[in-house]
Amino acid sequence: MTFSRYLFILGLSVMSLASQAAETRTAVFGGGCFWCMEPPFDKLDGVISTTSGYAGGHVDNPTYEQVSRGGTGHVEVVQVEYDPASITYQELLDVYWPETDPTDPDGQFCDQGDSYRPVIFYDGEEQKQLAEASKKELQQNKPFDGPVKTTIEPLNDSFYPAEDYHQNYYKKNPVRYKFYRFRCGRDDRLEELWGRD
Repeated sequence: MTFSRYLFILGLSVMSLASQAAETRTAVFGGGCFWCMEPPFDKLDGVISTTSGYAGGHVDNPTYEQVSRGGTGHVEVVQVEYDPASITYQELLDVYWPETDPTDPDGQFCDQGDSYRPVIFYDGEEQKQLAEASKKELQQNKPFDGPVKTTIEPLNDSFYPAEDYHQNYYKKNPVRYKFYRFRCGRDDRLEELWGRD
């Protein structure tokens, strides 16, 4: 083997390793208002980004007004891009559950209606199995009364990012965000369900 060929093969190997190291995955969760679902995931090591959006519906590129009005089938969700070498899908599920009210299938907190229902959208068989096992474990060990009514559904390439003004709303509009969250009773209900601040 010539030295130049050796360098070429070595370069391909390094590029392949770099590509594997840079590989990220996504998880999609619905838990009511997407503004409130970004912060808990943004805090995690291994999470690269969060994107507010819409998933599960039958309308391409829906607008906030369309989803809010109903009839598109979409749910407000957060898409979490993460590095699986640093954080697992299971760890994301562990963060997801206590940020929601799994007992309310018709919405979350003050936001009611199909577009606010709690749902885990899985992408692939591995996510499906982990989500179903996580739900089963929660049902057996939950700190609240009543069944877990969060649904687990296939994503089927149905995620659409929300409008720019919705992205990182809690950072761009902290006062309005805190007022909305307080007025919606989200934290009081979470404490009631999960026994935490």
